[in-house]
Amino acid sequence: MSFFGAPVFFLAAALFALGIYGFMTRRNLIVVLMSIELMLNAANLTFLAAARGTAQANEASSYAVFVILVAAAEVAVGLALVLAVFRLKRDSDIDAARDLRG
Repeated sequence: MSFFGAPVFFLAAALFALGIYGFMTRRNLIVVLMSIELMLNAANLTFLAAARGTAQANEASSYAVFVILVAAAEVAVGLALVLAVFRLKRDSDIDAARDLRG
């Protein structure tokens, strides 16, 4: 790993920390989903930065594509949940989703 790879890892760590902060402090479901996406993108950045210039570059790229596919499925399911909560409670707050337990 060269010296130029270190700022990429710091950027990925900052993005992941920002995603954790948004996930833990926000009450809006859409912001929570965006924070999870930010954490997944930070993990992708770490995969690709770690594998740059090594023999595992193709393998890291396939892992990154897999994480992107999982993120797309998470967005589809999460958006469906947000729409269901909003339809029933007319609010996109996490506390409104807790009231849906049977």
